Amino acid sequence: MFANSKRIKRNKTIDKVFRYLFMGMAVLSASFIIIIVAFVCIKGISPFLPGYEFGQVDLWSFLTGSVYRQDTATYGVGFIIINTLICSFLALLLSFPISVLTSLFIAKIAPKKLGAAMQSVIELLASVPSVVYGIFASGVITAMVRSLAASLGIATFGGSSLLAVIILLAIMIFPTLTSMSITAIKAVDKDLESASLALGATKTQTNFKVVLTAAKSGIFAGAILGLGRAFGEATAVSMVAGNKLFGPTFDLFDITRTLTSTMLTGLKETSGLDYDIRFSVGLVLIVVIFASNWILNQVKKRIGNQV
Repeated sequence: MFANSKRIKRNKTIDKVFRYLFMGMAVLSASFIIIIVAFVCIKGISPFLPGYEFGQVDLWSFLTGSVYRQDTATYGVGFIIINTLICSFLALLLSFPISVLTSLFIAKIAPKKLGAAMQSVIELLASVPSVVYGIFASGVITAMVRSLAASLGIATFGGSSLLAVIILLAIMIFPTLTSMSITAIKAVDKDLESASLALGATKTQTNFKVVLTAAKSGIFAGAILGLGRAFGEATAVSMVAGNKLFGPTFDLFDITRTLTSTMLTGLKETSGLDYDIRFSVGLVLIVVIFASNWILNQVKKRIGNQV
């Protein structure tokens, strides 16, 4: 009896230690996020405050401007915000149907061994570094865009263009979209499929009208994560975007500029207006991502509640 009581007490002590340990890790992780966001906010807001040592920047002109030139200290990110939204959402539009159909094939149609092999390839694609995608894009995607433009009689900047960025981002978010969609599809209750088949529906009808409908919430969650990846990609995008000085860019064969590629240029600088303004661009990017995710989550809730 005494030994049992002692063991229970020891187990409670161990549980308490691990609970505090996990809580400490959670607080530490949250602290890093808070510190990073606070640092970006402080540095990003400083150029717009009176008394800024390098000359105060007009906030409205910064947010709505259509020219971004370091040489003339003209910083307008309005057109860059539009370019970022265009690149990211068009990449999602291109990648989404391919990802959903691929995940449906892997989860429900392909033989188990083939499906497992394809899923491993998808997971491997997700681990490829951004710079590798960038090198591939600068050597292959730009050549494809250049050839397409030449066949249409359109001149390009060596293939660097809005279209190249869209294709690149579509490829990069494909693994995330597909992995999430596979998980969502596999989580669909088997009884729903059996009921559909029992009522006379074909396998294809069941897959599209029952399985995908039941998995739509998880699939949409994957789309949100994929869009976040598209918003935040910098290295690969910078290699094919072209960093246009004005805009916005609506021509698929014209060069463009995104918020992340803007932040990446001139990293050798460690002080001055041009250095601090990059934190301002980062702050705008954070707001754009939060706003887009909030809107998409509201849409996700509405879609998830629909029968």
